[in-house]
Amino acid sequence: MIIGVVSWELEIYGAQSLKEKRSVVRSLRDRLRKRHNLSVAETAHQDLWQRAELTVCVVASARTVAEQTLEAADRLVAEEGRARIIRTDRSFL
Repeated sequence: MIIGVVSWELEIYGAQSLKEKRSVVRSLRDRLRKRHNLSVAETAHQDLWQRAELTVCVVASARTVAEQTLEAADRLVAEEGRARIIRTDRSFL
């Protein structure tokens, strides 16, 4: 069994309030959960309007499956037009 974890630090474009930021974060979180069956949490920058950190976790039977799932999640986050990835951290346990 392998556990894969990836965190993205994001810049949220044009957010002028926490409500606008939460809209973007919630949308990403829901799509990651629905499309890739990932555990998702906002792990930093909760008080900043234009920053967010999302962390996802996947448990798989093989490292290749975990890597493919996290790569698909990475593409989904990168395609979000209202946010830009500033930093990505990935690890496997």
